[in-house]
Amino acid sequence: MTSVKEFRVDSEPTDTELGAGRFVFTDAYSVFDWGQMPDAIPHKGASLCTMGAFNFELLKEQGVPTHYRGVVDDGDVVDLADCSEPPTEMAIELTQVPDLPYDSEAGYDYESYHEAAAENFLIPLEVVFRNTVPVGSSLRKRGEPHDYGLDLDAWPDEPVDLPEPVVEFSTKYEEQDRYLSREEADRIAGTASIAELESVALRVNEIITDHAESVGFSHEDGKIECLFYNGTVAVADVVGTFDENRFSYGGHQLSKEVIRQYYKREQPDWVEAVSAAKADVADADIADWRQLCAVDPIGLPDEVVTAVSEMYAAGANSYTETEWFDVPSVDEAVDRLTDI
Repeated sequence: MTSVKEFRVDSEPTDTELGAGRFVFTDAYSVFDWGQMPDAIPHKGASLCTMGAFNFELLKEQGVPTHYRGVVDDGDVVDLADCSEPPTEMAIELTQVPDLPYDSEAGYDYESYHEAAAENFLIPLEVVFRNTVPVGSSLRKRGEPHDYGLDLDAWPDEPVDLPEPVVEFSTKYEEQDRYLSREEADRIAGTASIAELESVALRVNEIITDHAESVGFSHEDGKIECLFYNGTVAVADVVGTFDENRFSYGGHQLSKEVIRQYYKREQPDWVEAVSAAKADVADADIADWRQLCAVDPIGLPDEVVTAVSEMYAAGANSYTETEWFDVPSVDEAVDRLTDI
C-alpha cells in the first residue's frame, strides 16, 4: 500500500462496516514519489509512528474523527503514554480501497472506483494545507504571490508566511500526483463533501500548528488523507509527522525536505530525470513514469544518514515532550543538518 509503511489486515472492511488493521513503520524513505530509496534511516519508523500517534491523540481530544485505535506495545493496543518503548506499529480502522482502473486513452476511472466503494471508502484525494510558502514548495510553480493574498511582485528567496492557510486538493492513487481544481476534486471525492474535507483539514492544521508553536517549532505545511463512513469524514493514514508535514526549528528545515534538498544539490541529474519522466509519461502508453526514468538515485553517505536519523528522533522527542530516543538534542541535530 505504501513504500515506507507495511500494511497488515486483521479484519476486512465491508460496504457497511469498518475493518481493523495495522501500519508497521519501517526505516525506509521516499522522495519525489520515487518509492523506496536505496538506504534505511535508523529511528525513522519509530519516530514517525510516535509522532503520528501523538497527533492522533491530540485530534481525539479536540473531537476530530480519525481511524486511529492506538499503538501496539508487546502485542496489546494501548495509548502512546502506556508504551514501554517507541512504537513501530499503529492500530487503525480500515475502510474499503477499490481498484482505480486506468486506460491510456480515457485515463483514471473514478466512476468505477466509487461504484465499488459503496458508502465506506478511502477518499482518493490528498488534502494539502499551507501556512507558509517555503523555498521548495510546489505552490511557487502554480501561482503568483498575489494569488494567495501576498503583496509581492515575485516569490522571494526565503520562506513567506501566508496571511491565511491555503487548502488544495491533489490526487492520491494516480501514478503521478497532480493538483486539482475544486470542481475536479469534488468529482473525485464522490459522495464525500469537499467543504467538509476542507473544514477538517483546516482544523487539523490549527491543532498541529498550535502544538508545534508550543514546543518551539514552526509548522509550514502538511496534508491529510480521509475516509468516508456513515456520512462522516474521518482523518486516515498518518498525520503531522516529518514525512507528511514540513516543520522548521530556528529557521532550519525539520522534515523530509532536507533529504529532497540534498538530492537536488548532490544528484541534480536524477532529480531532472524524474521531472522529465513525469512529464513524458502523459505521451506514453503506461501509467508508471518510473519506467521512463534513465537515472537511478544514489545512496546517502553515512554522515547524512546519521544526521537525518538524529533529526527524526530528536525532533520526535522535542515535539512529544518525551525522551523516547537516546539521541542529541534537537538543537544539536539541527546544527548537524546544516553541515550536510
